[in-house]
Amino acid sequence: MLRLYYSPRTRALRPRWVLEELGVPHELVRIDLRARQNRTPEYLAVHPLGSVPALDDAGTVVLESSAICAYLAERFPEKGLTPPAGSRERGKLLQWMVFAVATMEPCLVALQKDPASEVERARWAEILGMLEQALGEGPYLLGERFSVADVVIGAVLWWARSVGQLPEGGRVAAYAASLRKRPAALRALAD
Repeated sequence: MLRLYYSPRTRALRPRWVLEELGVPHELVRIDLRARQNRTPEYLAVHPLGSVPALDDAGTVVLESSAICAYLAERFPEKGLTPPAGSRERGKLLQWMVFAVATMEPCLVALQKDPASEVERARWAEILGMLEQALGEGPYLLGERFSVADVVIGAVLWWARSVGQLPEGGRVAAYAASLRKRPAALRALAD
C-alpha cells in the first residue's frame, strides 16, 4: 500500500495530486507541522529531516515532492502520466520537472524578499515568458498530453498566484486556472 505523509499547503500537494490523477489505492497520513509531529522519532525514521512529503511504498521510502511525483508516474506507466523512457517527450518532461524546482521556485522565493530586486523581477518575467512560449504548442507542457510535469509546474504557478506573482491574462494564467479545475486537483486541494 502506498502511504503519503503530507501536510496541507506544502509541496506535498504535488504527490497528493498525482495520486488522485492515478486513482490508485493509497493512504494519507497528515503530519501536523505546528504540533511538531514531523519531529517525532517515528516520523524522523521515515524522513530524517522531518520534512514533508514522504512516500512509503511497502518499505521503499521516496523523499522530495518532484521525485515522488516522477516515481509514482513511472510506477504506474499504464496511467499515462509519463512518456516512455528514452523518448524525446520524456526529455521534455524531465526538463520541466527540474525547471520547476531549480529555476522557478528559487526565483519565486527571491521575489518574496522585501524589496525584491529588479534582476529577480526580470528573471521571473523571463521564466513566465518561457512558459508562455512552451504552452503555445498545446494546452499542456507536452502539447496535448497532460503529464506529471504539469502537476509540478502547476503547483508552483498556484503558489505564484497566491503571493501575487502570476499576472492575469495570457497562456500561463489560463493554464494554471485550467489545471486547478481538474477533478484530481480539486480533490488534492480539498484539505
